[in-house]
Amino acid sequence: MGVEQMAAGRKLEVKVKVPATSANLGPGFDAIGLALQIYNELTLSVAEGSRSEVYIEGEGADSLPRDESHLSLRAAAALFKAAGLEPPPWKLRQFNRIPAGSGLGSSSAAIVGGMLAANAFLPRPLSREQILELAVEMEGHPDNVAPALYGELVISCREGRELRTVQVPTAPGLRLLVAVPDIALSTPAARRVLPQQLPREDAVFNLGRAAALIAALSAGKEEVLGWATEDRLHQPYRCPLIPGAEAALAAARRAGAGGAAISGAGPSIIAFWFERGEADPREGLISAALREAFAAAGRRCRIFSTLPDGHGALCLAGPPSR
Repeated sequence: MGVEQMAAGRKLEVKVKVPATSANLGPGFDAIGLALQIYNELTLSVAEGSRSEVYIEGEGADSLPRDESHLSLRAAAALFKAAGLEPPPWKLRQFNRIPAGSGLGSSSAAIVGGMLAANAFLPRPLSREQILELAVEMEGHPDNVAPALYGELVISCREGRELRTVQVPTAPGLRLLVAVPDIALSTPAARRVLPQQLPREDAVFNLGRAAALIAALSAGKEEVLGWATEDRLHQPYRCPLIPGAEAALAAARRAGAGGAAISGAGPSIIAFWFERGEADPREGLISAALREAFAAAGRRCRIFSTLPDGHGALCLAGPPSR
């Protein structure tokens, strides 16, 4: 049965909205991620011709591929093959707000978006748990794809081939600023600088702080965030790759952020605090401090003000476009 027949009377065009994510958050290396209210949107339908069509607006419009090598289409193909079906040629329209290569989960958003949209065309759609397994297999680690799919703060870990996740709601009032500097830093390059072994003291250091971070974000304990976002597993090795990063982390805290960390593998910096009412002036102060820190290193940065995303990727059906 062809996809056109599968889709008859069902979803002829599917729109998906996927949040950005910030992984690690300091001590939670490869295990903790938070969904953010910055979204990529994609619309998927079956192409009329024999080749896939890709249309991109927003972030990455000048650099992302416009053929089957596009990550969302590769993700859609992987999901179809997992279901024992050959994928059709797709028509993909994408509007991106998540900066690519910034440490905000743009690749995870592309994978989750492509899989979730393609899943709507299956006669027997896969569960979200199955989609997560496929997405993690494609991405290589769960810390971004899990919150992109589920929303909120997500803790992920593996036991053999089994993936386990725990979703933790964040306390009301959590605010976040993300500084995205004009620095190119690939995730493979950021991983190559990490040591293969660490002293037990550093492992214990991070275990305590990761637990405290989850408690602080879920219970609204801003006074804990400063030391709970400290890390010895990856940030000391990655900061030298990001001009201005160390100064930005310190400047954000001095300006009033409860905590600050490298977002994912970088180069972005994320700052956290809990709002103290409408008169709380810290957003402007933290934003200025981050800009100044990167400017002192000869770098410009863009600032994104955001909140936690509570629902994760959303899949909506609509009429086919003309």
